[in-house]
Amino acid sequence: MLIDSPSPGSEPVLPGPALVRNLAFPTGGQQLENLLSSPLSTFQELLTLHVRPAGPGQAFLVAQAGWGVDAAQAAQAAYGEIARVLQDQGLTIAHERLFGSLTVKSAVMAARAAALRAKNLPADGPITYIQGHPPWGEGFAGAIIQAVSCRNPQDEVWTISHQGKAVGRGWRCQGATFLLLQNIQGLVLGPLGVNTPFIQTRRMLQRAAHLLETQGASYRDVVRTWFYLSDILAWYPEFNRSRTAIYGQFGILPGQENGRLKLPASTGIRGELHTGAAGALDLLAVAGPVESRPRVRQLSNPGQQDAFQYGSAFSRGALIEGLDISLIQVSGTAAIDGQGQSLYPEDARAQIDCTFDKIAALIGPEGASLNDIAAASVFVKRPEDALVYHERAAARGLSNLPAVIMVADVCREELLFEMDAEVAFDPSMKGF
Repeated sequence: MLIDSPSPGSEPVLPGPALVRNLAFPTGGQQLENLLSSPLSTFQELLTLHVRPAGPGQAFLVAQAGWGVDAAQAAQAAYGEIARVLQDQGLTIAHERLFGSLTVKSAVMAARAAALRAKNLPADGPITYIQGHPPWGEGFAGAIIQAVSCRNPQDEVWTISHQGKAVGRGWRCQGATFLLLQNIQGLVLGPLGVNTPFIQTRRMLQRAAHLLETQGASYRDVVRTWFYLSDILAWYPEFNRSRTAIYGQFGILPGQENGRLKLPASTGIRGELHTGAAGALDLLAVAGPVESRPRVRQLSNPGQQDAFQYGSAFSRGALIEGLDISLIQVSGTAAIDGQGQSLYPEDARAQIDCTFDKIAALIGPEGASLNDIAAASVFVKRPEDALVYHERAAARGLSNLPAVIMVADVCREELLFEMDAEVAFDPSMKGF
């Protein structure tokens, strides 16, 4: 059994099968680098749970299932520890994504619900469950959670519902309003439903825009999207055409007199859904009065062509600037060069190294590094390349990178690897 060394200010607690080091939330004067350290807890046989603080009242929790572990056992262990952190720190889940085979979804969801309810936490919040097979085959790969808390009287967290179903969270912190929609789909059931992938994409985005409007926002406020697309290689060009057409109607395409690049950062990856829908959408919007919003800036990568120039309507990243902690939403990134061409065909090692380089080049000018990654999704096309990823990450000192690794097709047949990330860093350290 592997036991992590305690983080500064932490206290040990006994969760059951292993000793856990309970990470305290940042307090005044504590240095960020003392908090962004090793995983919160490690169960050698079940899972690794990473907790990364991301400023006052916010954290990312990333649960990585152990290799080959039974799905229900891994989910039970993961959510037992997740529930403990949420309760101890007074956190509410704002964004929750689970990755695993569809065949184990029922068992995973049951274990999740039982663990949360055991701590008197609600289990009926919004959730996105995507088929992301773990590298060992059928099973549970892990979960990525963003959690927030209301530390000031004027702060609040609420559930966004539609037709009696939870579809997202909103939260207000230090005067800024954030909206997170989850698992928005465009499938229409019934004999009269027209469900071509093109139409489902349009319907999915229109539904998201409508839900934002119910919260006093619009799609222009969206800074980040995650698209999980069934059988992506069969219709990704069609998806791009549909998204571009809708974004034109929303007025966020480059050249539409919007003053600057407004396209959200984005991930587009294969993800099968139990509903049979062509795709699902999660998104993050920053809303509220202009004077109280954090500054948001879309990022371009000096080593890559802007994706919209070759027909994919998204930015390479989006920076949400904060006084204490800034957050970079890193789009799904792969080995693509400055002309939009794929690099290193059939060479997973080179593609992984290139991807790390591209992400470092994107976030470096803002004062962040790969060590500031608070949560990441890692996609390998071939299961055996998960081991190559571990090797290349270790070579960069990133063995404890908080990431869920899963097998999924990337948007091009020749691409073997893709990674997205959420990066939390102290902007005052830029240049040091």
